[in-house]
Amino acid sequence: MDSKETIKKRLAQHQDTIQKIMADEKLQDAVNEAVETIITCFKYGGKVYFCGNGGSAADAQHLAAEFSGRFYIDRAVLPSEALHCNTSYLTAVANDYSYDIIYARLMSGLGKPGDVLVGLSTSGNSANILNAFDVCKEKGITTIAFTGENGGKMRTSASILINVPSIDTPRIQEGHITIGHIICELVEAAIFAK
Repeated sequence: MDSKETIKKRLAQHQDTIQKIMADEKLQDAVNEAVETIITCFKYGGKVYFCGNGGSAADAQHLAAEFSGRFYIDRAVLPSEALHCNTSYLTAVANDYSYDIIYARLMSGLGKPGDVLVGLSTSGNSANILNAFDVCKEKGITTIAFTGENGGKMRTSASILINVPSIDTPRIQEGHITIGHIICELVEAAIFAK
């Protein structure tokens, strides 16, 4: 297959995933529930945390920056951060304890009732996110899972499941960013609308 064929094939696959999202009312309801949950969190002084691994960690950092920086509106900070950004913490805890507890340990110390943790995992089976979700459940912190089609173990552990209808990692991650941007736009507009 030549490069032009590959380009067209990948764009068609992306378009197909977006079409499936557009046709899935249940998924759209979950996105809306996530929007309302995050609006409430920010309005009552909570923070939104993000976590992921690999490309999903980059996506987590990207979405956290949309809240803590700005999206469309020049406005005040919406307190949000990605949990993997302190590499000294990350490498110390992974080395001294286990990589599987890096996010759970942070949420046990930082998270407060009313906060939100968004976990991005294409498989829905990332142990370090699942462990963090367990801590959040104990502390009264809402969890939002961004996963692929079947949701993995996060299907039953998250408060809200946003499962992009694909089994292909790049298409899932593209769906995560698209949905994440929509959430950021709606939250920002709701809080700062004039």
